[in-house]
Amino acid sequence: MPLPIPAPRAEGTTTTTSAPLYWCTYGDTASSPILVLHGGPGAHHDYLLPQMLTLAERHQLVFYDQRGGGRSRTDDPSPITWQVHVDDLAHVVQELGMEPLTIVGYSWGGLLALLYALEARKRHDLVPPHRLVLIDPAPLSRAYRETFESEFARRQSGPEISRLREALATSGLKDRDPAAYRQRLFELGVAGYFADPRNARDLTPFRVTGRVQQTVWESLGDFDLIPQLSALDQPTLLLHGWADPIPADSTIAAARAMRGRCVVLEASGHVPFVEQPAALFSAIGQFLEETSDGAG
Repeated sequence: MPLPIPAPRAEGTTTTTSAPLYWCTYGDTASSPILVLHGGPGAHHDYLLPQMLTLAERHQLVFYDQRGGGRSRTDDPSPITWQVHVDDLAHVVQELGMEPLTIVGYSWGGLLALLYALEARKRHDLVPPHRLVLIDPAPLSRAYRETFESEFARRQSGPEISRLREALATSGLKDRDPAAYRQRLFELGVAGYFADPRNARDLTPFRVTGRVQQTVWESLGDFDLIPQLSALDQPTLLLHGWADPIPADSTIAAARAMRGRCVVLEASGHVPFVEQPAALFSAIGQFLEETSDGAG
């Protein structure tokens, strides 16, 4: 079973966003805060824990559940678009006093960080990121997204995961231990993201709000961020698991456009904080040490 998640040092909900968003903090209060953006869209921050708290040993981390997911669910039927998420992020940054702004974005959170950074070049009401860390960012164009969807579907229907599904179906676990059965179903549902499907057991379970995921991707349309990224000039570290179903070429192209530092993790899929945590956090730690946090 996944490891337990410690209680946050502080938590609350935003008051400046049009819907309250849950936030929490961990780590060293003497250090400048780092804003961590979870994936999805429509998920929540919990599944990054406890592994991501390795960074809290030397840094103050701030998480929030993005609108429509986790403890930031809303009954408002209005579509939640990428623009809504950018506006929410802007309010979180200002309300929680995150300037100078360091963002660590994972998966969709990495794409959101880039969307925000690009908007901050156009809008004076947005605090521009001072530096970025992007961990296995979501596909940065519609073409790369289509490649990812095809590859993930191929893995999920492949012989290895199919055998694991058959073994679960005949195990009797559903009647013997319903909680363990549900956990195993979750693991099989995300196994295609991993270089080794067995590593899915170490990921904290999460849920995605389907309507949020749908409306965000629809709002992006036939997108391609890569040609725009050359306009960004903040120090940036990009990391990508070589066995990620999201093409590494997407992240490598972004790194070239941004003149950023790129690290390919050879033994990892989409979840390096589970599969290669030592290599991941070593690279992030080195980058944070070598770049200024902008404070002072």
